[in-house]
Amino acid sequence: MGAENRPTIVLPPELRPGDGRFGSGPSKVRPEAVARLADAATGYLGTSHRRAGVRDVVRRARDGLSALFTLPDGYEVLLGNGGTTSFWDAAAFGLIERRSEHLAFGEFSSKFAAVTRAAPHLEDPIVIESEPGTHPEPVADASVDAYALTHNETSTGVMSEIVRPGTARPQGADAIVLVDATSAAAGLRIDPAQFDVYYFAPQKALASEGGLWLACCSPAGIERIERIAASGRWCPPSLDLGIALENSRLDQTYNTPSLTTLFLLANTVEWMNEHGGLEWAASRCDRSAEILYGWAEASEHATPFVAKPSERSHVSATIDFEGVDANDLATVLRANGIVDTESYRKLGRNQLRIALFPAIEPDDVATLTRALDYIIEHIGELTPGSLE
Repeated sequence: MGAENRPTIVLPPELRPGDGRFGSGPSKVRPEAVARLADAATGYLGTSHRRAGVRDVVRRARDGLSALFTLPDGYEVLLGNGGTTSFWDAAAFGLIERRSEHLAFGEFSSKFAAVTRAAPHLEDPIVIESEPGTHPEPVADASVDAYALTHNETSTGVMSEIVRPGTARPQGADAIVLVDATSAAAGLRIDPAQFDVYYFAPQKALASEGGLWLACCSPAGIERIERIAASGRWCPPSLDLGIALENSRLDQTYNTPSLTTLFLLANTVEWMNEHGGLEWAASRCDRSAEILYGWAEASEHATPFVAKPSERSHVSATIDFEGVDANDLATVLRANGIVDTESYRKLGRNQLRIALFPAIEPDDVATLTRALDYIIEHIGELTPGSLE
C-alpha cells in the first residue's frame, strides 16, 4: 500500500498546533523572520560578506548576543563557519593547552572528549561519565587547564547548572571553563561569570539555520586564544581561533558564511531582546516545559525520561511511553503535519523528543499534548502493520 493511501488517524482541527515543527535541530524558524529576509533579499543575498550590508548584520548579531547574555565589559562574541562540530576541533587547537576535563552524559558531550583524546598534541583528557538521563559533576584537578561542560545534552534531554569547578582560575591560575550551549543558548539562563567560552550554533534555540558557530568569550578566554595563536602551534587557518578573533572584531568571518543564517540569527536575537531578553525567552521555555512534563506525569502512558525534575531540559524534552509504540505516535503526528518528534536514534528508547525552544509557542505544546492523548485513545483502531 502506498504511503499516500496508508490508513492513519486524522486529528480534528482543534488538535493541530498553529505550527507543527517540534524538532530539536534544525528547529522551527519564525515565519516573521523569513518574511523579513524575503523583503531584504535583493539588497542582501548574493553580496560580498566583507561589504557593509553583511557586516552590519554580523554587528547586529554580535551586539544583540552581548545584550541577550548581559556580557560584562571585556567579553567578546566570536563567530566562524562550521557549527559546533568544527568548534570542537578549533578548541582542541586553540583553547586547550595541555589537558581538558569533560563531562560526558550523552552523544554530543561525548564527542568533544573524543576529539581531545585523538589530538596528538594534547594529553589524554579526564572524562567523567554518567548514565543517559543524568549528568555528572566536574571534579577540580590541578592537571587540567580547560573544563568542558555541557549546558544541555540534546540527545537525552538533560540540562545542568553551569558553575565553575572549585579550582577553576583560583588566585591567578589559568584553568578556563568551556561550555557547549548548542541547544541551550537563548533558552536557558546563564551567568557569564561562570564561563570563559560559551559556544553554540544558531539552528536550535536561536531559530536560524546551521553552518555557523558562535562563542561568547571572557577576557581569560580571549587571552588563551591569543596566547596559543602566538605560540607557533600549527592549526589549519579555517580552525584558527586567532584568525576568527581578528575577523570577528571586523564583523566578518574568515571565509564566506551563509547570509541567510546570519540574517535569521540577527532577527531572532533582536526579537528576544525587544520582548525582554534572556529572562523572557527562558520563561517561554519554562512554560512549555511545565505543560509537557505536567502532562507526562499525569498520563497513564507517558513518563519524563529524566528522573530528577531539576535536570529535565526546558529546551529539548524526552518522554518515555509504555503500552504504545512511540514510533507509531511520531508517524501519526507526522501524517498530521506535526513533525520531528522522533527520539534520538542512538538512545534506542521508546520515547519522543520534543523541542521547547523560545520560538515554539507554549500554546502549541499544550495542543500537542492533547493531540497525543487523542492518538493514544484511537491508535488501537488502526490495522496492524499499517504504520510500518
